[in-house]
Amino acid sequence: MRLFGLPQTTCLSRLLFALVSALPLAAAAHTGVDGHAHPGFLMGFFHPLTGLDHLAAMVSVGLWSALAARRAGIELVWGPLGFASMLLVGASLGLQGVQIPAVEPMIAASLLVTGLLVATRWRVPGMAAALLVGVFALFHGLAHGYELADAADAWPPLAGMLTTTLLLHATGLGLGWALRRNSVWIPRAAGAGVAAFGVTLLAQLA
Repeated sequence: MRLFGLPQTTCLSRLLFALVSALPLAAAAHTGVDGHAHPGFLMGFFHPLTGLDHLAAMVSVGLWSALAARRAGIELVWGPLGFASMLLVGASLGLQGVQIPAVEPMIAASLLVTGLLVATRWRVPGMAAALLVGVFALFHGLAHGYELADAADAWPPLAGMLTTTLLLHATGLGLGWALRRNSVWIPRAAGAGVAAFGVTLLAQLA
């Protein structure tokens, strides 16, 4: 199969390298809701794309799920569904003002862990995968919830964020599934890049 006149694997490889090369350029990158008291669905939809820490974690969860799966089926979606569900739980807690310490360090740690999961293709049972990434998703959700706490109606932007989260998971799943049998070193390089990004953020927070 060819995309834009190039073999599919070549296109996917270039896309992954572009994503990985962009990661070290970003800091913690939480931009809030840009000072708007009435953020809407579209603002929430684009918000995760403005913070490479969130973006990288969400794509990595999809990548890992596809790379580690034994076959197509429910096994592919345990991780993404666990992440999205706990993201929503965390955002709800953040909107209510529940204070949980170490939000930013845990977001950075999520990049380190998910990057290593991608690089190693570590295979765990479906529920365990959902719980593993769900722990970190809780802190991603808290960050979003805190940013939306002053909004008059936080649910439309939160719905937008959740939609983008699922689309980023799907993007990772698609990339991972296309690369799982065609390449070994490209996913490893991508995972290593995400893990290095997490280490960089942890060092900045130390």
